[in-house]
Amino acid sequence: MGLAERGLEFLDKITERAGYRNTWIRVREADTNPDYGVLPYNRRVEDLIEFGVVNLDKPPGPTSHEVVAWVKKLFNIGKAGHGGTL
Repeated sequence: MGLAERGLEFLDKITERAGYRNTWIRVREADTNPDYGVLPYNRRVEDLIEFGVVNLDKPPGPTSHEVVAWVKKLFNIGKAGHGGTL
């Protein structure tokens, strides 16, 4: 049983206990085509750093610019930025 099927089975149990009856669309898990990428848990750390997102909760005090500079230094990357306010 794949991850998607286990998740749907879990949701079925929860909704049944709550007195609801849902009909779920069941989809089989597809294999990832290596020409188009890999599954998230099989990605290399270098790829996660290069194409990933760092989600952080900035403490009061440092500016957004300072935090971006820290992230760039920590991951040894040349480009980084922030979306919105930090």
